[in-house]
Parts: sequence; C-alpha cells; structure tokens
Amino acid sequence: MTMTFLPFSQSCLDMPTLAGVRMATAKTGIRYKNRTDLLFLIFERAADVAGVFTRSRCPSAPVDHCRSILAHARARGVVVNSGNANAFTGKKGRTAVKLMSEAAATALSCPVNEIYLASTGVIGEPLDARELVHLFAPLSAKAKEDNWFEAAKAIMTTDTFAKITTCKVHLDGYEVTINGIAKGAGMIAPDMATMLSFIVTDAPVSAPILQEILEDGVGLSFNSITVDSDTSTSDTLLLFSTGSATKKGMPYLNVRSDPRYKTFAEAVKSLLLNLALQIVRDGEGARKLIEVHVTGAVSDVSAKKIAMSIANSPLVKTAVAGEDANWGRVVMAVGKAGEEADRDRLSIWFGSQRFAVDGERDSTYSETIASHYMRSSEIYIRADIGLGNGAAKVWTCDLTRDYVMINGDYRS
Repeated sequence: MTMTFLPFSQSCLDMPTLAGVRMATAKTGIRYKNRTDLLFLIFERAADVAGVFTRSRCPSAPVDHCRSILAHARARGVVVNSGNANAFTGKKGRTAVKLMSEAAATALSCPVNEIYLASTGVIGEPLDARELVHLFAPLSAKAKEDNWFEAAKAIMTTDTFAKITTCKVHLDGYEVTINGIAKGAGMIAPDMATMLSFIVTDAPVSAPILQEILEDGVGLSFNSITVDSDTSTSDTLLLFSTGSATKKGMPYLNVRSDPRYKTFAEAVKSLLLNLALQIVRDGEGARKLIEVHVTGAVSDVSAKKIAMSIANSPLVKTAVAGEDANWGRVVMAVGKAGEEADRDRLSIWFGSQRFAVDGERDSTYSETIASHYMRSSEIYIRADIGLGNGAAKVWTCDLTRDYVMINGDYRS
C-alpha cells in the first residue's frame, strides 16, 4: 500500500479529474468585481459525506444548515459563495440558506438535505440569494470534471493563491485519488479559521468511516494552525466519497479493522496537513512560515496549549517578522500558557541552535548565527519544558504591517 502526492511546487493545473464529481463557477459580484465568487460542486450520484465545523458560538447560517443535515450523510451538491459569510444575519440568513438549497436541489433533482452550503466573507451583511438562485441550473449543465483550479479560486477572499492538492493511494492493487481545495488567510485559529475546505475521493468509503478519519485528521492539521488566534463563524471542512472506484471492483471500506483503513486514513491526514500549511503560508501579510515544536511537557495536551501560546503571541510573531531572534519572548509565551513549566528546566532552540538552557542563555549562543538564521523563510522554534514526555507541533506565520493594513480596511 503506497501513496504519492503532487509536489507543492507543481502547477495546480495538473490536478487529476476524479470520477463522479463535476464543478462550475460564476462571477456574481456578491462583493468582488470581475472575479469568480460562486462554486457549485456536483456529485453524479449521492456521495457519502463527513464534516466538521466551527466551534464558534456565533456560527453562520450555512454552518447551521450543514450540521442539521449531516446525519443523513449523503450529498449531491455543494454551493459555496465568497465575499459574504451569511453570518449574524438572523432570519434573512436562514431565508437565504433555504432559497439556495432549494434551488440547487431543484437543479439536481435531489432532496434538499443532500445540498451542503458554505459562505465566507464579511460578517453581518445580508446575502441576497435572489441574485444567485437562477444560476444553479445553467451551472449544473456546464459543470466539468477538470475544474479543480477554478473551484479553488472561486472560494478565495483575501487569499493570494488558490489552495489545492491531490494524492494517489494504492490499496490492495486499486489506485484511488483524493483531491482537496481550501481557502483561508485571516481569521485563522481553527477550533475546528475564515477556513473552508472540501476533500473528495473516489475510494468507496462509508460515511461513518469518513467521519472517524476526518475527526482524527483535523487535530494534527487544521486544528494545529493559527494565523491570528481568531476562530471564524464559518469554518467548514467536508470530506466526500463518490465511491466510483467500485466500478474497478474495489470493495467498500466499512470498518476500522479493514487493513486498508490505516493507509487511507494516513493519506487523508497528510492531505489535510498539506492544505493547512498552505493556509499558514498565505496568512494575511505573512512572509515566513513558523513551526513551533514543544517537547518535554507533562502531557500532549499540555504541550499543545504551550505551543499555541507561543504561536499566537504577537510578540513572538513580530520578532520573527523583524528577523529578531528574541528568544525571551518564547520564555514569556511558555510562562503565560497556564500549563505546568519549570523555568530552570526550560530549553529553547531556533533552528538547530540552542539559545537557552537550564533557565538561562546558552553559553554557546551566537548572535551572528541567530541573525543569519532569522532571515530564512521558514523558522523552526522548539521549546523543551523538561518535565515529561508530552509533545506537540503547531504552525503559524509572522505578523507584519501588511496584516494591519489588510484588516484595517477589510470592508472599505
């Protein structure tokens, strides 16, 4: 059993088609002029589906809709709009969801509970669905299998590039494909960011198994990234199986004890992490990717909390932006995390150089080496707490003046 990924640097136009799913996009002018802002993703037959959503207590109307139908676990279509989050829009938001889901269901001749919706953009602005519902029938007619790149572009807001990846997995002699797209650049601190992602495979996998794999995979990927510590109202991550590989004779994966489970699950987890890191690389105004690795904590949970404290610190992030190896800010972030720590056992590395050990600056510390390392586009920070075996990795980006400019006039 093997898996292969499309290299990150390879053109998104090399995305393979995936039997059983088609996509179409449109320019509607919801917020952005002269760019696509509506995606209609269509399954030729009802696909198995799993999903995880924002834990925000102020979720969007589309999130409420998706949660309400997820137990049905079947999907014929997904409608995504960018520029308007349809969040905090009250009765108008619910009405827009009803109109859009009914129109999409009519276009595909399927039940309304097989239509999933996602919206991203400005919060609090009513979404006029009457401007969109007439588009679904023509979009369904022109949808194509080889439209992944355009699909990824249509769901962007402040993103600077389309986030897309694919992998091939060999399971007992059968080759299957997993394709994924995502959007997100700001308001990123997933608690299950404004973050949307849609993953589709032709592997025949039942909805309960998809849900299990997705919930396992999100913890080490989308829930281990942060751009600005803010969790969106709209986070939606959906995983679909068209099951079209059954036409090759491949049997359904229905139970965790199936020997194929581990390989398929690992492939999904790797793909999720690939997309999550693309989001961090594209953090609003970001120039550097930062990996934070905490070891020696009293537990993995404690390590994760300390790592997120470091990754979310504006002082750590601005130091990286200024290419200043200010390891004292890491000490600060460890100390404020509220987790068990011992100042006199703490060690800190930037890259391969240890900056601090046993509660003080390392005697081998070199400002010249540190300054040279901080010019890198990828920065590795490790904090060893010295108390146990707990460990965690999270990813973030630097915080630049551009982040303030982007968000200072986001609605302008």
